[in-house]
Amino acid sequence: MFELLGRYWWVVLIRGLLAILFGVCAFVWPGITLLSLVLLFGAFALVDGSFAVVAALSGRRHSGEWWLLLLAGLLGIAIGVLTYHNPAITTLALVLYIAAWAMVRGIFEIVTAVRLREQIEGEWLMALGGVASIAFALLVLWAPGAGALAMLWMIAAWAVFFGTVLVVLAFRLRSRHHGHRVGGMPTPRPA
Repeated sequence: MFELLGRYWWVVLIRGLLAILFGVCAFVWPGITLLSLVLLFGAFALVDGSFAVVAALSGRRHSGEWWLLLLAGLLGIAIGVLTYHNPAITTLALVLYIAAWAMVRGIFEIVTAVRLREQIEGEWLMALGGVASIAFALLVLWAPGAGALAMLWMIAAWAVFFGTVLVVLAFRLRSRHHGHRVGGMPTPRPA
């Protein structure tokens, strides 16, 4: 898994930057309509899912756990397609889509972090991003009837936080992948 994430660290970076961009856009336009929110979220889920699928398929020869990233990516694409399939979706349905997506993403992030704990330092960042995603999902499910603006700010805050964690993780993966290679083989993690 480390080899896969290290080789495609730039995909993690792009996903993080897209999440931050999504969150900032949601904060900058607080008067956004529900339809705009649906379309913005749908685009984010589609792009994030697509990048995850590309990374998983590109790294399937290098990692036996590539399918975890593939599942997370396919879920993102499915949520994006469902969002665009019915743009007149109710606020409650959108909340449930977003909560389900964030919950599953969080679980996958934590599982990946646990599997990487022996291979990289700072795996806790990925786990922290996963915990934040699960906490966000639980908050959304706890108050699904909240107003669209409150939901938008919760989504925006989560996206900026999660995106920042991914950006930091991407640079750690990059430096670890490129900085600790001898003769094409990764050097062991210092004790």
